[in-house]
Amino acid sequence: MGFRCGIVGLPNVGKSTLFNALTETQAAQAANYPFCTIEPNVGNVGVPDPRLDRLAAIAGSQKIIPTQLGFVDIAGLVRGASKGEGLGNQFLGNIREVDAIVHVLRCFENDDIQHVDNKVDPISDADTVETELMLADLDSLEKRVPAAQKKATGGDKEAKIAASVLGQALELLREGKPARLTQPKDEEEARVLRQAQLLTSKPVLYVCNVEEENAATGNAHSARVFEKAKAEGAEAVIVSAAIEADLISMDAEDRIVFLEEMGLHETGLARVIRAGYELLHLITFFTVGPKEARAWTVHKGAKAPEAAGEIHSDMQRGFIRAETIAFDDYVTLGGETACKDAGKLRQEGKEYVVHDGDVMHFKFNV
Repeated sequence: MGFRCGIVGLPNVGKSTLFNALTETQAAQAANYPFCTIEPNVGNVGVPDPRLDRLAAIAGSQKIIPTQLGFVDIAGLVRGASKGEGLGNQFLGNIREVDAIVHVLRCFENDDIQHVDNKVDPISDADTVETELMLADLDSLEKRVPAAQKKATGGDKEAKIAASVLGQALELLREGKPARLTQPKDEEEARVLRQAQLLTSKPVLYVCNVEEENAATGNAHSARVFEKAKAEGAEAVIVSAAIEADLISMDAEDRIVFLEEMGLHETGLARVIRAGYELLHLITFFTVGPKEARAWTVHKGAKAPEAAGEIHSDMQRGFIRAETIAFDDYVTLGGETACKDAGKLRQEGKEYVVHDGDVMHFKFNV
């Protein structure tokens, strides 16, 4: 299962610079003019997790393979995108394909970098993008809901569900509120809402791009963004894209020293990844052996067969049981054999709900 976060924002807020830093590539051309990113650049980022290194050291694994999160650098948006202005149609289409939105907001002053509105106001920037997304959703639902309501009167069960949940989303949008505030009453309504691919139903992470000197504590601009995120139930992190760009060329030791000098304990990548995981309600489980130690991603609440399916569909189809060890037990006791001797290796069946950090080995028969 691949999880992708779309990096969005107005032109010249630091989207491409952040994307380059996150993926440690120069795949996205960063330039001081709108629409330098025309085609969406996609990069998969290994998720930093110190637990994986500890497991590999204990097992003597030859390879270490982290789980990954995808980032899509999406072209800059302008007012009128919902009506096709600028690269609007392409921008909106690309957002529909991602699982969450990483909204980069300019929280720094710099006269050398032009802002499309000639002012630094991250709340206004956020509202501009959100308004375009809401207008696009509104246009879509004002056509779809009446059609669903008409079918529902004829007894169509699926249409009744759509008329109910999408009608609720439409009312929210008419009130100027995003569709993510819709509250499906059951799994059927939740499924219909997901399938609708509404732009404003996707979870949002605000990334406050600040000056280097404010990377540790933020500034007045980022404080306003955090207030907005809290009010919306969204996530927010502080990042200096300039610092992340400098880190690309450094080795691991120099990075640690540099971060300490800047008053930071981790990279912006780590903060964005962790916030992205929380946003998407993801957890990590591990498979460990002498050949490789590997991290895998599933949604919170996933059961053992679903986790097995992340490795191979045959494992899910022919699932028998999962041999499971808690991460703390594996590390404290020093590996699988010791855990087995101590009775800490559990045999779990199809209804077992995977816990973050579980070390798992699947038995299956196809």
